[in-house]
Amino acid sequence: MTHIAPPDRHATIADVARLAGVSVPTVSRVLTGAARVSEERKQRVAEAMKALAYRPSAAAQVLASRRSTTIAIVTSNTSRYGYAEAVRGVQESARAAGYSVIIVVVDGAQDTEAAAAADAVLRQSVAGVVVLEFDPPGVAALRALERSLPAVALSGNPKPGVPHAVLDETRAAVALTEHLLNLGHRTVHHVRIPASGKEDLRTIGWRHALNRNGAPVPPIEDSSWDVSNAREIGVRLAADPAVTAVFCGNDETAMGVIRGIHDAKRRVPEDISVVGFDDHPLATMFIPSLTTVRQDFAELGRHGTAQLLALLDGTAPLELDTVEPSIVLRESTAPPASAS
Repeated sequence: MTHIAPPDRHATIADVARLAGVSVPTVSRVLTGAARVSEERKQRVAEAMKALAYRPSAAAQVLASRRSTTIAIVTSNTSRYGYAEAVRGVQESARAAGYSVIIVVVDGAQDTEAAAAADAVLRQSVAGVVVLEFDPPGVAALRALERSLPAVALSGNPKPGVPHAVLDETRAAVALTEHLLNLGHRTVHHVRIPASGKEDLRTIGWRHALNRNGAPVPPIEDSSWDVSNAREIGVRLAADPAVTAVFCGNDETAMGVIRGIHDAKRRVPEDISVVGFDDHPLATMFIPSLTTVRQDFAELGRHGTAQLLALLDGTAPLELDTVEPSIVLRESTAPPASAS
């Protein structure tokens, strides 16, 4: 054994074969265990690998163990707060269990876009997939993947046959809406963020709370993910003197609405109370600080990973694994001016 791979590149399987004095297929058989190899040749291959600091590829390790050690995360967004935190939770718990993670971004909700994301996942040697079903692209991606790999969905509207880890957003939205009603507001207006299905759980909880308390149900204001759109909605809502409380679908939307109310020369919470959802890191720093729902997206990711690992181990996971959010009361809510 005299040949050593040049230091400016990684050793290859051909380098190992050359140094060990065997064929490339023989090295491959040693790595994968696909066929019997004499102990003497195994020893030569092992010594060559050590001398060259050769590291088998992930694909070879999958072949050798007959099991992948990689999990795919499919998401439509990696920078928005809730998405990024959920991805972090999956990554941390997967790594603790000995798995690596790849992230595949689905570009949209069309069948072709979902199929492209599914193809990107299936081209890899992955054990299973965690899909962030937070929006229509996530729903489409899960639909494209669920029959091909062990799959778990985070959030979304659960359906039979696919384990889901969810945040109990309905109960939290009920509690947040009833907080505003209990302050004395006649009703609560709602600015809705784009939903994963026909209607998201936050909106369902808001409507349920109003109906349960006999309060009028105002028309919904639909906002895009662009906070400038929420700002325009805030200006429009502030022009209506009947609007005294607003429940926004997330904290970024609430910040945009508050800016719009400020633009219209009205005050929060003195004239209009505003609540958000998610407890974004900036929610406590905003002026006024936001009353909101604290959602532990990283914990959601950890629950989803536990569901997937149970599937991979042949254990029946919970069909529905729920993470409970909590209400955080801050400065953006107060009784209506008419009650003071």
